[in-house]
Amino acid sequence: MPQSAEEIKANEAALDKFKMSMFSLKGKVAIITGGNTGLGQGYSVALAEAGADIFIATHGQEGWEDTRKMIEKRGQRVEFMQCDLTQDGVAQKVIDTALEKFGHIDILINNAGMIKRNPLLESKDEDWKNVIAINLTAVYHLSMAAAKVFAKQKHGKIINIGSMLSFQGGKFIPSYTASKHGVAGLTKAFASEMGAYNVQVNAIAPGYIKTANTAPIRADKARNQEILSRIPAGHWGAPHELMGVAVFLASEAADYVNGCIMPVDGGYLVR
Repeated sequence: MPQSAEEIKANEAALDKFKMSMFSLKGKVAIITGGNTGLGQGYSVALAEAGADIFIATHGQEGWEDTRKMIEKRGQRVEFMQCDLTQDGVAQKVIDTALEKFGHIDILINNAGMIKRNPLLESKDEDWKNVIAINLTAVYHLSMAAAKVFAKQKHGKIINIGSMLSFQGGKFIPSYTASKHGVAGLTKAFASEMGAYNVQVNAIAPGYIKTANTAPIRADKARNQEILSRIPAGHWGAPHELMGVAVFLASEAADYVNGCIMPVDGGYLVR
């Protein structure tokens, strides 16, 4: 069926509007948990490159100065808050402090997390509690606190960090797998309700990326080869290969993307 005159007009208007400025984060403020090291640092610098000011909530001070230099080099402000995201009331304090420092917030990236590796039958209750607390419960509390602000202002982006283990069972990481399945579920649940407030909630699911967390796997020759054999791209990902999708999901260009768990995995899931 041919397009109606109204549809053609709407498409032309959209094309006129479509500019690279849709990907700009100029004037935006992003909260990024664990944004001072590893993949989190990559997200922080990428969003700063796109024009956002950055508020980093983190457990330790590792990487603060390097991250500050990279962000300020791009002409953006950065503030840090040292905190334990698993403690009661801290999520609200993060939101309140970011608002105090910058006056408004527009983006939340729930990046902070941890992993504990043990065969299933050797798993420890303490590891389960600690992993679930930071990977899932803290994500819920921060997302809830941010969502209340975003609902009032009628715009906002929440970006959670999932994993290949949001889709699969994995090996030796039952607590991590459960937490990342939970992140996928929270992403969909928040998206289902927050869309009515013009708030988009999505998740990035990194594939096998070269980070400190994956160093033990890469050192295991058999496991490393098993993983590589399933990646059509033929190599482990690099942290910078996640920067583009973070900027996209944080930007106006993704205003009609909601509830998506977006794999960035070199094709791992297709095999």
